[in-house]
Amino acid sequence: MIRCVTLEDAVAIQKIYSYYVENTAITFEYEVPTVDEFKNRISKTLKFYPYLVYEEDGVILGYAYASPFKERAAYDWDIETSIYIKNGFQKKGIGKLLHEELKQELKKMGILTMYACIAAPNKEDEHLNSNSIDFHTHIGYKMCGRFSMCGYKFNTWYDMVWMEYFISEHCDNVKHPTSYNANR
Repeated sequence: MIRCVTLEDAVAIQKIYSYYVENTAITFEYEVPTVDEFKNRISKTLKFYPYLVYEEDGVILGYAYASPFKERAAYDWDIETSIYIKNGFQKKGIGKLLHEELKQELKKMGILTMYACIAAPNKEDEHLNSNSIDFHTHIGYKMCGRFSMCGYKFNTWYDMVWMEYFISEHCDNVKHPTSYNANR
């Protein structure tokens, strides 16, 4: 089941995310945010964007959310996506389901482009492989940029890539996006 996040989900989300902070270079954060910080992040996101969780038998196995691509008004039709799956449950279709639901909610809002900022290895190691890039390519994202050696974690320099996905056609006189409404 995919549903809108609640503040009570912050504990489960923090647990999922902590694996990535502590063991991977998928995120460039060094310290696991507190549960209160996750609650703040959830509240901030839900003011305008969707934040979804995937749940099976009452257990959250993944989450996805949108955030501003850039803060200036000309970028209001663009968002950055984040998807995290509980360790051990990757490659079971959860990420694809979350992405599809997120895309549909964003489309209802009038968002036109989804961007993904992805840590990229120069050489795969125990902290980072190309699975995230492969996943995004598989669901239709296109590579649009690469920044060399911009993230340093685990005594290693990693690249960052940007990938894009067009939800809808870009045309003139487009309506301004609306805020996310979990009750649509």
